[in-house]
Amino acid sequence: MKLRTSAMLILGAALLVIVGCKEAEILGGIAQGLGGPVGGYAESAVKGGVAVAKSMEDFTPEQEYYIGRAVTASLLTTYRPLNDQAANDYVNRLGQSLALFSDLPLTYGGYHFQIVDSNEINAFAAPGGLILVTRGLIRCCPDETALAAVLAHEIAHVQNKDALRAISKSRVTQALGVIGGETVKHLAGAELAELTGIFADSVGDVMTTMVNNGYSRSYEHQADQGAVTILTRAGYDPAGLAVMLRTMQTRLTPGGSDFASTHPAPADRLEKLVQIGQRTPSAEPASRAARFKRALASL
Repeated sequence: MKLRTSAMLILGAALLVIVGCKEAEILGGIAQGLGGPVGGYAESAVKGGVAVAKSMEDFTPEQEYYIGRAVTASLLTTYRPLNDQAANDYVNRLGQSLALFSDLPLTYGGYHFQIVDSNEINAFAAPGGLILVTRGLIRCCPDETALAAVLAHEIAHVQNKDALRAISKSRVTQALGVIGGETVKHLAGAELAELTGIFADSVGDVMTTMVNNGYSRSYEHQADQGAVTILTRAGYDPAGLAVMLRTMQTRLTPGGSDFASTHPAPADRLEKLVQIGQRTPSAEPASRAARFKRALASL
């Protein structure tokens, strides 16, 4: 059932990205014809299609949102959400507060943060602001400022649209080649299946980069600099990022499948953060330390 739901989510988002706003009303019928009721995901995707722009060259906020949902759905087949309401609420409030101080404070669907029940040291920022953080990475954060640094780094990936840059531009050209001058209502089943496949491959591009290959070093360093800016604007000591990286360095397993394989070494990242790398961080306010401990003690 979960696989089917994910598949239909991908299909709904694929259609919206590919056909634009005119065909939004048609999509409901197409989705029904391919398998009956498709659940809330596809229905909401169809409703959102009225706002999707026609351009295939630049992703609109709406398109970015639906791609991000498909990517997140794929990630959640591997990483199970942590069932801890208090901890998730705390991380979500902290992340959403930080996002307001970013260069992209608002997205189509808003920012959402979820802890996933994994000991891996990892985090994922899907397009549109859906951000997953593992329990293992949170354990690398001795205080709220360090956790804020983690979330600010992921927010910076969203504002920089790093995940979207992982999608091969040839996918867009291929999609246009299939559509040609026809609207989606005239496409036969095989053509529609090909379009769905193209979108699935686009999501696959993002997944391959986020989970297996990682972003380029320059993207990661830009995200670190973006995190420093967000933390400073929000009133957190940006030296918290250095604290978290030093802790992470002691816990990463060389050759592991987590941050060790997809990110530059913490030492390399610290070397680039010349403005904070060697500075002693400010003491955490007592109220901040108390709420961090209260919310995440169970982790």
